[in-house]
Amino acid sequence: MENPKILLVDDDPGLLQLLAMRMTALNYQVESVASGEEALLSLDKNTPAVVVTDLRMEGMSGLGLFEIIQERWPAIPVIILTAHGSIQEAVYATQKGVFSFLTKPVDKEELATTLQQAVSLNRPLSSDDDHVIDQRIITRSPKMYRVIDQARLVAKSDVSVLISGESGTGKELLAQTIHQVSDRSDQAFVPINCGAMPGELLESELFGHKKGAFTGATSDHPGLFMAAEGGTLFLDEVGDMPMPLQVKLLRVLQERQIRPVGSTQLVSVDVRVLAATHKDLLHEVQEGRFREDLYYRLNVVNLNLPSLSERQEDIPLLINHYLKAIAERTRQPEKRLSKDALSVMLQYAWPGNVRQLTNVVEQVVALSTSPVVSAQLVEEAVRHQGDSILPLTEAKRRFEKDYVEQLLRTTNGNISLAAKLAQRNRSDFYKIVKRHHLDPDTFKHDRKQTEQTADAE
Repeated sequence: MENPKILLVDDDPGLLQLLAMRMTALNYQVESVASGEEALLSLDKNTPAVVVTDLRMEGMSGLGLFEIIQERWPAIPVIILTAHGSIQEAVYATQKGVFSFLTKPVDKEELATTLQQAVSLNRPLSSDDDHVIDQRIITRSPKMYRVIDQARLVAKSDVSVLISGESGTGKELLAQTIHQVSDRSDQAFVPINCGAMPGELLESELFGHKKGAFTGATSDHPGLFMAAEGGTLFLDEVGDMPMPLQVKLLRVLQERQIRPVGSTQLVSVDVRVLAATHKDLLHEVQEGRFREDLYYRLNVVNLNLPSLSERQEDIPLLINHYLKAIAERTRQPEKRLSKDALSVMLQYAWPGNVRQLTNVVEQVVALSTSPVVSAQLVEEAVRHQGDSILPLTEAKRRFEKDYVEQLLRTTNGNISLAAKLAQRNRSDFYKIVKRHHLDPDTFKHDRKQTEQTADAE
């Protein structure tokens, strides 16, 4: 297999030569250019696996180059190097979709690890399972790839998985994908929304009922556990399940047997259960609204899907995917968004996440009378989707998460130092980190420096 190609951009000839030698030693093909303008000329001719660029250069800056790459070649990960980088620049860059932000002098091991991770975003399909996942989940987000890697690991086992994330982030799609790459893929995938019906009806839908069990039960009904026999049952919004039904579900998960409503007979079932919720189930347990034993039974593995605002680099990819899908479905020429229209899409908060993005793309394509969708049309569609102002609880949650992430970036993942800056004790701060499903290790870009800083404190 041909070695991955790296496009290296820096206006310092000495550093350009040094980095090129290091990358070549790591078995990469390296093309070195001295400016952002030269980089764009190269990109027009060849597509590298990764672009590595200095932040501050004469003429076009590294961020300026990144913004053009994100617009024209959104699937190419970009790594930015700087000797002058501030926390604000790093946060801005990563929020906009820059893959990584490294400081000079660049550590050899950190460079090697970061390049390996970035190249993996354009990795070839290694198996039929990878093909299924890559065809179903459209992303180039490092956060999403971490979730996908975890999903690959659990797919072949029969452990229960709890998928958490905001509404519209694609929890059912991830559950379907896990089913499709599991050993149960030749059997049924059966979804049900636990918050969409009253408890009595939900019990009958899940476990079935016997004829005459209640008014209107004119015949036997097998239920969804039986319908999913040998396959997968997906319990969406499981956090909305009434408490009495939670007890019965726990018993089924423990004993692998169901009792239909109105029956005295137990029926054995072989079903894998995947569950999803937009709620903080641990908080629901603490408030007495969800059973602790059921929580741990469902949450053997937790997969947390990031919101669309946390994976902005995916917005152009998703838009292009939906534009192509709409054109194929309607058998009409494929439309595209103007530069200003795409800018509106990238600046919007997307409180409804991927589901809302899909609705907006469908709407603007249907209403556009020209091949190029205008910014005005997108602005109107977004406005009609509803106000992007979040409820206070959600706004507080997002602020807290952003605040903690910034502290962890500032301290390179040092919990003790971050807690001190936040003026909280270490255990309380660690609980906040875990509540937002953050991993301090992902922020440890310079462990030695962090340890020295902590010791000095």
